[in-house]
Amino acid sequence: MNYLVAVLRDRIQAEAAYSALEKEGLPLDKVAILGRGYKTADEFGLIDPSIQASKQTKGLASWLVPFGFVAGYVFNVLSGLETFPWAGPLGNHIIGGLLGAAAGGMGSFFVGGGVGISVGSGDALPYRNRLNEGKYLVVVKGSTSLTDQARRTLRQFEPESLQGYLDPNSVDA
Repeated sequence: MNYLVAVLRDRIQAEAAYSALEKEGLPLDKVAILGRGYKTADEFGLIDPSIQASKQTKGLASWLVPFGFVAGYVFNVLSGLETFPWAGPLGNHIIGGLLGAAAGGMGSFFVGGGVGISVGSGDALPYRNRLNEGKYLVVVKGSTSLTDQARRTLRQFEPESLQGYLDPNSVDA
């Protein structure tokens, strides 16, 4: 499945582009307008970067926290550190493990969250920002020939951006 996304400056231009695509014979179930009064980014399925960051943070934490605990415990055993004399040898090993787990948790938060926000959203974040600025998106999804036909039609409206995408999870029909 291919996607073609055109960023248009106002509602009138978006509606005119939609009408032109309709006149070209594109199936209207393959064309969507995103913006005020139409579909929202969430309704269309644009990835919310904060949700993606949360998923990546949880995924990293699921293995970094236990790994950090084991690493902290083993480091304390091998080094023989007695940071807290009142805790005794076993208590110091466990405290070392807890500190390692905390370091793993912080790593998953900063790396997973930061990467999720900056990379995990792909182009969804710039499109969300354009929608927040009051602009409109016209999205066409379908086969390569359908999106090529739509590209020729949409170019006449001089969109701010006209970008095509290939969904890696589907086979082009």
